Amino acid sequence: MSVTIAQVTAEHHHDGFGIFSRTPRLSWRFNATTLKGWRQASYDIAVARQGKEEEIYHVESPDSVLVPWPSSPLSSREAAEIKVKATGQDGNATEWAVLNIEVALLDRSEWKASLISGPVQDEDKPKLPFLLRKEFTVSKKGTARLYATAHGLYEVEINGKRVGDQLLTPGWQSYKHRLHYQTYDVTSLLEEGQNVIGAHIGEGWFATRLGSSDCRNIWGSRLGFFGQLEVDGEVVAASDDTWEYLGSPVLSSEVYNGETFNTVLNDRSWSTTTFAGKGEKRNIEVLSTPSAELISPDVAPVKKIMEIKPKELITTPAGKKVLDFGQNLVGWLRIERDIEGKEGDELILRHAEVLEHGELGTRPLRTANAQDTIKLGGKTKGYEPRFTFHGFRYAEITGYDSVGLDDFTAIVISSDLRRTGSFESSHKLINQLHENTVWSMRGNFVSVPTDCPQRDERLGWTGDIQVFAPTANFLFDTSAFLGHWLQDLEADQKDADGVPPIIIPSIPMPPDGRQNRPMAVWADAAVMTPWDLYNFFGDTTTLETQWKSMTLWLDKGVPRDANGFYATDLPQYADWLDPRSPPQLPGNCPTDPFIVANAYLVYVTDLTAKIAKILGKEEAAKKYSADASRLRELFRSTYITPSGRAACDTQTTYTLLLRFGLFEEKQLQTARDRLGWLTRWEAFQITTGFAGTPVILQTLADNGMLNLAYRMLQERDDPSWLYPVRMGATTIWERWNSMLPDGTINPGQMTSFNHYALGSVCAFLHSTVGGLSSAIPGWKTALIKPQPGGTVRHAKTSYDSPYGPYSVSWRVEGTKMKTEVTVPPNGEARVVLNGVDEIVGSGEYRYETDWQEDPEWPPKAVQGPQRIERLTHFEP
Repeated sequence: MSVTIAQVTAEHHHDGFGIFSRTPRLSWRFNATTLKGWRQASYDIAVARQGKEEEIYHVESPDSVLVPWPSSPLSSREAAEIKVKATGQDGNATEWAVLNIEVALLDRSEWKASLISGPVQDEDKPKLPFLLRKEFTVSKKGTARLYATAHGLYEVEINGKRVGDQLLTPGWQSYKHRLHYQTYDVTSLLEEGQNVIGAHIGEGWFATRLGSSDCRNIWGSRLGFFGQLEVDGEVVAASDDTWEYLGSPVLSSEVYNGETFNTVLNDRSWSTTTFAGKGEKRNIEVLSTPSAELISPDVAPVKKIMEIKPKELITTPAGKKVLDFGQNLVGWLRIERDIEGKEGDELILRHAEVLEHGELGTRPLRTANAQDTIKLGGKTKGYEPRFTFHGFRYAEITGYDSVGLDDFTAIVISSDLRRTGSFESSHKLINQLHENTVWSMRGNFVSVPTDCPQRDERLGWTGDIQVFAPTANFLFDTSAFLGHWLQDLEADQKDADGVPPIIIPSIPMPPDGRQNRPMAVWADAAVMTPWDLYNFFGDTTTLETQWKSMTLWLDKGVPRDANGFYATDLPQYADWLDPRSPPQLPGNCPTDPFIVANAYLVYVTDLTAKIAKILGKEEAAKKYSADASRLRELFRSTYITPSGRAACDTQTTYTLLLRFGLFEEKQLQTARDRLGWLTRWEAFQITTGFAGTPVILQTLADNGMLNLAYRMLQERDDPSWLYPVRMGATTIWERWNSMLPDGTINPGQMTSFNHYALGSVCAFLHSTVGGLSSAIPGWKTALIKPQPGGTVRHAKTSYDSPYGPYSVSWRVEGTKMKTEVTVPPNGEARVVLNGVDEIVGSGEYRYETDWQEDPEWPPKAVQGPQRIERLTHFEP
């Protein structure tokens, strides 16, 4: 089988159109091959630029990831065809693989547009959507590009046709510092002669209320559109004071409260030359030009990624009609038929994740209305919201008595990231747990990584993504998505005196301004998340870009006592949401918050030293290494007895201290034994929160307690990973018992049914159950080391790495374990099995090794002094 290139990419850009670099680095991934040991010896890059002869560059190098741009720097608007061919050490070459790229506008001076808006609106109320339109003339058709962004959200139409398929543009950023813009190919939409461009504007994240404190206008109270349309590089229409203003058929549209749409006012000709209405030019106002840096992002946009039809029509005890889509999802409903009604009649669509007592369970939404209202009297077929979204499985339909399963479709939206990782096993419930994690990531990766997608929150909590990043990076290509988000983190961190805010983009949290409180675990995303990206994608530029953010946090942001530990005058979230915490006090966890904070402090200080060494910052490496050593010794003398018992006797404490290397060698056995005892004492149920949960299974496995890790993974009852699955969950819950066994909703005010953080357990499924992880940053070398256990007798996992697809599939049959491994061209893997430890190159490999059942399965719980035995249950 020959070696072929699957895809060529520029930087971390999702497709190469609208790239924001003059000298983009190039990468190419290979398809899987049966050819063994193929390694690249050289590559050829051909660059075809407009009006120039093709340039061909031959480079003797094994590198295929992020190689330097070979040609002279590109210019704004410049297009080029890139062809890549790789030649192996065996002399065999691939066919040419092609990537077409086009540069966006790189210099601010190239923008001729003005930021334009309609009339001033009440600052204390939701902002009404509006339309802006402009008639213009094209003398001769040519290559046409639209460059556009907004303060708020926007959609553009040209001559009655929607421009592009991106949603919720320009997305959510730290708008005062960084504002994304989009580039569209609109060549096919223009006509010679008269044309019309129209922009539909909604408040979006820019001005809507965000958070439970009802904060509006965080980045401004004036919505605006900023765009220019060019033909062959010449501006033919740019937003300015000659545009017209129109009212919108969308009467309101808020992120939390949904959309109200008047079908009678919906004149679909508004963006065409046949439009009979008249705009109000006098209401156009030119606003100050956006002060933020204008960026054409690498990250893939939010798009419709799938459609789901309802599985069941339910009539509730109250007589309501509710559609069950069978999957908790994020998006909205599309109406598939014209629903009759007279002016004044309303069709109301209410959304919720669960039912309670047979009715729509809306209490967890708190103050979010999550309702779309359609005023009837006009056409409804094809209607779907523009500037809002909902998290839901169930939709209640009011105002339409003849509801049928074919009348509505759920539109699933997400940032359209490339899927890279998969996992499947012989255990049905564990498979569902993994699938739930994928769905929670989809629903919470809508422009930024949010905690939840449904209630009056939907915010970019740093702690959630810090613990989830290793799982996220495996499942999808997050390099650009998280890379851009981290740059927003640094921008907002600088405004917070060096402290990474707990939410990015940062929002005010009155009355006490707690958004800027220095929180370990959460703020440590400034160091740990870039490191996780580096480990998966191998790009040192990510570390270099975030270096100042890392050092700003450690040198200025961390509030320290006289010894250099965390000062104790401010509380810490620490092991947030330990299941033993009271429902209304999720931060009151049994584990000392400062033992968590200081353990993290030692770890991230040491990690920063490692990063400094990678970046060639020798003095900084020495400084942070010395700091880490001093803090480590201080930690040991403060929190650990000479024999290895920790001052705080919880699973989270021992998990973190073992994970972060805080015990001395002579103390390790005591610590391991204690963690094992606590795991058995709690009857294998979860007694860890945000800090301990993501790493407890891996820590158990790494410390000789694989059987306990599997037993905890397979625990049946609450709190456990499989309890929500048994309760019918299709996404990861915020609490282990967001729904109680009797079907009622947890009484706590924080009760989301779509929260990816606890899905961080999937990193254990990928690396230990599946047996696939990176041996060195960037996946040049993978580690194949499946570790069967519990009652799992088969698993397979794959990861489409920067080099191509790695996969491992294993199956236990009797006393034998059969393992199949796939390694991509130019990659290699260390295969570690019973009696096997070898490095292999590309190709397919099969192994048969001896297997022995665990004679102690299932492990036993430690019983208390009472006569009644504590019964334990696992899912076999």
